[in-house]
Amino acid sequence: MTTLYGIPNCDTVKKARAWLNEHGVAHSFHDFKKQGVPEAALDRWLAAAGWETLVNRKGTTWRGLDEATRSAVLDSASARAVLLQHPSLIKRPVVGWTDGSVTVGFDPGAWSDRLDRER
Repeated sequence: MTTLYGIPNCDTVKKARAWLNEHGVAHSFHDFKKQGVPEAALDRWLAAAGWETLVNRKGTTWRGLDEATRSAVLDSASARAVLLQHPSLIKRPVVGWTDGSVTVGFDPGAWSDRLDRER
């Protein structure tokens, strides 16, 4: 089953969840705030998408970090540690699709293309 990971009050996550529902994509929702970031899943996301894609440097959480912490995010290992400490730094939504692939962010066009290929 497809799993959408994120934070329920995030506007982009809300749009993504609505899109999945409107297109009849069965999915579960994993709430970072309540359920934390699953470490094994984070490792898969880092391998699939790369740490540069996964770390949201445009959000308020990033800007709220001290300069030393921001400067220390230099590779996958350092990003992993910060993302586990600050789940809100993860660019949302992260979707684990039924075929085992991972996407980061909401792109309705790409998601429609994905569904068309699967059908």
